[in-house]
Amino acid sequence: MSTSDSRSNTVDYRYDAELAGQLEAKWQDRWEAEETFAAPNPVGDLASTRRGATAEGSETAYIMDMFPYPSGKGLHVGHPLGYIATDVYARFQRMNGMNVMHALGYDAFGLPAEQFAVQTGAHPKDTTEENIATYRRQLRRLGLGHDARRSFATIDDDFVKWTQWVFLQIFNSWYDPEAGGGRGAARPISELIAQFEAGRDTGTGTPWAQLSAAEREDVLQNHRLAYLSDSPVNWCPGLGTVLANEEVTAEGRSERGNFPVFTRRLRQWNMRITAYADRLIDDLDTVEWPEAVKAMQRNWIGRSTGAQITFPVRDDISIDVYTTRPDTIFGATYLVLSPEHPLVEAVTIESWDDSVPAAWRGEGSTPAEAIAAYQRQAAAMTSVQRQENKDKTGVFTGTWVANPATGEDIPVFVADYVLMGYGTGAIMGVPAEDVRDWDFAKTFELPYIRTVQPADDHDEDQPFTGEGVKINSANDEIDINGAGVGEAKDAVISWLAERGLAEATTQYRLRDWLFSRQRYWGEPFPVVYDEAGTPIPLPAEQLPVTLPEVPDFSPRTFDSDDVDSKPEPPLGRNTDWVNVTLDLGDGPKTYRRETSTMPNWAGSSWYQLRYADPTNEEQLIDPANEEYWLGPRENAVSGGADLYVGGVEHAVLHLLYSRFWHKVLHDLGHLSSYEPFHKLINQGYIQAYAYTDSRGVYVPAEEVEERLDDSGTATYWYAGEEVNREYGKIGKSLKNSVSPDDIYDAYGADTFRLYEMSMGPLELSRAWETRAVVGSQRFLQRVWRLIVDETTGELAVVDDAADRETLRVLHTTIAGVRDDMEDMRFNTAVAKLIVLTNHLTKQGVSPRAVIEPLTIMLSPLAPHIAEEIWERLGHTETITYEPFPVADEQYLGQDTVTCVVQIKGKVRDRLEVSPDISAEELEKLALESNGAKRTLAGAGVRKVIVRAPKLVNIVPDN
Repeated sequence: MSTSDSRSNTVDYRYDAELAGQLEAKWQDRWEAEETFAAPNPVGDLASTRRGATAEGSETAYIMDMFPYPSGKGLHVGHPLGYIATDVYARFQRMNGMNVMHALGYDAFGLPAEQFAVQTGAHPKDTTEENIATYRRQLRRLGLGHDARRSFATIDDDFVKWTQWVFLQIFNSWYDPEAGGGRGAARPISELIAQFEAGRDTGTGTPWAQLSAAEREDVLQNHRLAYLSDSPVNWCPGLGTVLANEEVTAEGRSERGNFPVFTRRLRQWNMRITAYADRLIDDLDTVEWPEAVKAMQRNWIGRSTGAQITFPVRDDISIDVYTTRPDTIFGATYLVLSPEHPLVEAVTIESWDDSVPAAWRGEGSTPAEAIAAYQRQAAAMTSVQRQENKDKTGVFTGTWVANPATGEDIPVFVADYVLMGYGTGAIMGVPAEDVRDWDFAKTFELPYIRTVQPADDHDEDQPFTGEGVKINSANDEIDINGAGVGEAKDAVISWLAERGLAEATTQYRLRDWLFSRQRYWGEPFPVVYDEAGTPIPLPAEQLPVTLPEVPDFSPRTFDSDDVDSKPEPPLGRNTDWVNVTLDLGDGPKTYRRETSTMPNWAGSSWYQLRYADPTNEEQLIDPANEEYWLGPRENAVSGGADLYVGGVEHAVLHLLYSRFWHKVLHDLGHLSSYEPFHKLINQGYIQAYAYTDSRGVYVPAEEVEERLDDSGTATYWYAGEEVNREYGKIGKSLKNSVSPDDIYDAYGADTFRLYEMSMGPLELSRAWETRAVVGSQRFLQRVWRLIVDETTGELAVVDDAADRETLRVLHTTIAGVRDDMEDMRFNTAVAKLIVLTNHLTKQGVSPRAVIEPLTIMLSPLAPHIAEEIWERLGHTETITYEPFPVADEQYLGQDTVTCVVQIKGKVRDRLEVSPDISAEELEKLALESNGAKRTLAGAGVRKVIVRAPKLVNIVPDN
């Protein structure tokens, strides 16, 4: 290919940005036309490809990227890091004969598009599709080898249909703890109904046959894996929606938008993910994930063992307390209920007697008034504010209960530092061994009893939370004094259990997944409600339920400080859609649709399955295709995609949710695999310089000017003001984005790919420096010059045999690059290819026997230039499926080593010798070396110290 006109008046064949752009467009068009990267399925529409490939007899490699959410700003150079890495690895595995599935879809529901719609009035579907088109253009320009036949967006009707179908499978399931060999598993709700019909206790006191349809559904709601509940939720007025625990920051604010989040009771859809808590923890041992991510999931699930202790109040009421330290019960001097606890009203007496301290009474003339005011106050605080507030507050209910260990009556308070989100929503206060309990006890002048022997130097006016033997822990029936914690816990649980007051219990920090969002831009729920408010699932043939048009997309509540505001979902404004006449089997009736939508996590919780069978209209996924791509393997018994690459920011939310959905579908017999992703790699961030003005506000990095002061020190200026420079993650918030389009134009996509892969190990963050990109371009230019005469455009490759040294460098490179590719050490693979290229450049000759393997090894990293070189070398088929070179062992041994000759501690010569040379022969060579002769100048030798094969130290007479 030649270029002219736009470069100069003379034709040349230099590899620069313009030529790179032409080659890249050529090969991207050809790959698309020939469906080069299409991977065949065992069965179905994708069982064959234009290349004539089939799935039979091929090992598989299922390589996934985390779903991109297409923003209006398009990609910046930080986004493609993981995509390039998976593309390089996928191309390498194709060259190893694997049937590689590598595709990319788009996570397209969610808040950003809806918020933009609220601000502009543009329909979120229109803006989302425009954003997807921008992403597709930018990613295509990068030369990513995706199977375009498998691409989709979560907003596509056929994808929404199957997301809703999965929801119905979860809704129509319950968790049977006896199934799965006693490990527990999801089973169809019909099996539970059969058990109720056969006499199983409904928990209502009424047999199943005597319950109405609505009452039966109320019973089933206590078992369904997707269910409705009136429970404390995270209410975010600023976003107009409720949020899952995982979407609330440690500061008690919304992860998106940073609005305050409050606790209030609302009727919402939930998913019983807590039923899978043990399996979600235990099965982490079967996947190849970073230990840090496993630890984050284990900590979030928060499994702990302890006891549930019952404190009787009266015949019909008792307070259950969960504690991990039942051995400290002798030190319990009060109980606390969360303000949201359902027993608050029941244990609140009508009036206090005169002995109740004023500090215990709160604000109100009666206990009920004071507690109601306190509950309103607690609801206006975030959970973090409640837990971290050092000024402990509370109201006495007027009720006293007996401590079963001491026999003493202890008061029951309502206090905001206790949450319903963990344990039972009630605690026993043990001030001497807990900081928060100590602070509360000090505030309300409650006593403390030490039950653990403090260290000798412990401050008596502080709680002791360390290890020690038991003290002050005995009564007429049990004595645990002197025991260690473990022994004491077991003894107390056994003693209380004999009295019917305790049982050993495992608790979890994990709460059920709040699945409702009061938003427009999400998947509608495939349920309707009858006149009694009973949820009724829609039949599969009525899916998908699509979003209607609405007058506006905004929630009614934007006052972020109004805790009493109520959500009004935008879908509720289309009454023709909400109130619908359907025939669900017993004639046409009017029903009410659900006006909340699913969270944006719904689509990404199962999309790994859609890639494997994207055109299937009859099944979620054909069992043959699921087992072929995701089924259990010898080295991956849990199954799942072979490799999953994405940011660590999804370590809890997305990964936990997708694991839950995958396990439910496995239990119900839809999947052979029970984990969605076998191997996980978290790529690092790309960072770049960011700049802040005197107010600490970020300014556009591309508009900052660098100046040198009088001392030669660099300073940075924006709009006439000196600004501060710092490193930060590339993105909109720091105003330091760099568009890949600019790099494509200046250097070409292959240079961009090579630079990102050479910046450092994939898992580590790295600093972007546009000025350094040229180094990768120069490497590709050196490769190009090995093959193409830049003056004539003729092939510069010769068919002459390569010398032994060149073959040694080649096969050493092959061995090293193959290992690096297998382990995704792409930066060191690039370095090895540079060594080989530099060697050939020095030699001044380009033997075909070396150039062809060099081109193949370069191809995964810089595929466009490699394809062009391959074609110029006379090949008519794509390089994509050429076998990756294998090193010849005969060239991997070291031919020579460098021996240093020293005289008086200084290096006087260097000798290239055999690694097997004898000490006698090496001494002789050293003494005869030019350097030794010149330095000794006829002087005698007193001693020669030989350390074969790398050192000879000569000690002269004088």
